[in-house]
Amino acid sequence: MVASAFAFSLLRACAESEEEAAGDLAEQQMESQEDVLEEEADLAEAQGDEAQEEVLDEQADAMGDAADEAEEATEDQVAQ
Repeated sequence: MVASAFAFSLLRACAESEEEAAGDLAEQQMESQEDVLEEEADLAEAQGDEAQEEVLDEQADAMGDAADEAEEATEDQVAQ
């Protein structure tokens, strides 16, 4: 009985680690995309394309918000 409880706790820990890793990966991908969008916005600004800069800045902000939400969701899942 003790061995099966221990095995179950190990399986649960692995599942949490897998969920946490998947959440971390999603967050990192979104943060990377945010960085790319910010660099594209900087380029548009340097080229004098203010409209494109604003669009890219808004997209970067949205991606940053999504990354923050992914981080929070991962933390919530791990805490449960």
